Amino acid sequence: MTTTAQAGGSWVEGSDASGFGIENLPYGVFSRPGELPRVGVAIGAYVLDLAGLASAGLIDDRRWFASGSLNAFMVAGRAAWDACRARLTVLLADGADAELRERTRAHLVPLGEAELLRPFEVADYVDFYSSEHHATNVGRMFRPGGQALQPNWKRLPVAYHGRAGTVYPSGTPIVRPCGQRRPSEPGGEPTFGPSLRLDGEVEVGFVAGVPSAPGRGVPTGAFRDHVFGFVLVNDWSARDLQTWEAQPLGPFLAKSFATSISPWVVPVAALEAARTAPPRQDPEPMPYLRCDEPWGLDLTLELLINGQVASRPPFASMYWTSPQQLAHATVNGAPLRTGDLFASGTVSGPERGQRGCLLELSWNGEEPVVLPDGAKRLFLEDGDTVTIRATAPGTAGGTISLGEVTGTIHPAQHP
Repeated sequence: MTTTAQAGGSWVEGSDASGFGIENLPYGVFSRPGELPRVGVAIGAYVLDLAGLASAGLIDDRRWFASGSLNAFMVAGRAAWDACRARLTVLLADGADAELRERTRAHLVPLGEAELLRPFEVADYVDFYSSEHHATNVGRMFRPGGQALQPNWKRLPVAYHGRAGTVYPSGTPIVRPCGQRRPSEPGGEPTFGPSLRLDGEVEVGFVAGVPSAPGRGVPTGAFRDHVFGFVLVNDWSARDLQTWEAQPLGPFLAKSFATSISPWVVPVAALEAARTAPPRQDPEPMPYLRCDEPWGLDLTLELLINGQVASRPPFASMYWTSPQQLAHATVNGAPLRTGDLFASGTVSGPERGQRGCLLELSWNGEEPVVLPDGAKRLFLEDGDTVTIRATAPGTAGGTISLGEVTGTIHPAQHP
């Protein structure tokens, strides 16, 4: 079975200009009525059924694809990922012979007939705080007159552990959380009720495939050997709950109620052309955090509220890169597990129109955000739909899509 990748476009109609062309080939999990979930790849307006391809003898399989999760394939490792990607490129390329085309075409499922599910089982979830612009803005809001960045911020990628059980697929309703809110006056009593300052956060995450041994860190140079791909993330946040509970520890109920991820996992290999030099790091990081390659990613992100673009955060401005985040998360000997999800933290740029959350866009509720249709927001209201989408340069000179992650706010359900 040949696995030689071919250059050029795809014979799948409309795929080359769709963002889901042959230079992308992101993986996901889907189902159709009356059928069990299985693994597929996005190509144009279709999902290519990999379980069906395997049954037809068109791709190699080790019981990876006839399942409701990418985890079995992710743990198979880089050689298996590269071989599968190369073979799919052969099957989908313009140069594929007529017989291969027709046998492959039989396993194309229109996206309108497929329900996209959560693509992998989440083992652990870590959320970083890696945008200097975001961290500086938050510091200025909550420590006016003081130092915007804490002394450790440029020494290590700051993060907190989230809750894997509330990482939901795109489209899952987001129920407004309840919790304690800080007293309205110093010395007063806290109140309890639904969050009045509900927010979303524009983030990009990566998911681990190959585990690591306990007691041994993963160096930055081993990133490609362990990480399967990237997803879009919305780390929903209840800002009023967070302000009260994060004294002095990190966020808990304010974050653990919901995190949404996009349905497509874009392979690391598909983002090679998006790699760029990150911002200069000063002071120079410790040796375990140094990278021999540029691992900034030139991703174009958009935050939409009810279909209206609220901001366009630039991911290339992130101070700490993904390999540095992975190295730091494991340097204490914590083992990496298949399905570990690591999110970037809110992505923000230097301009107001590049801020990645309503906390920043409204400057903690002081400056209303005016959307293109004239609607105004300080924080999210019930019924609001938040969407994050992204594109990146492709390896063949085109543009690839990371898809989108979306969620609609539903009223609180009181205990």
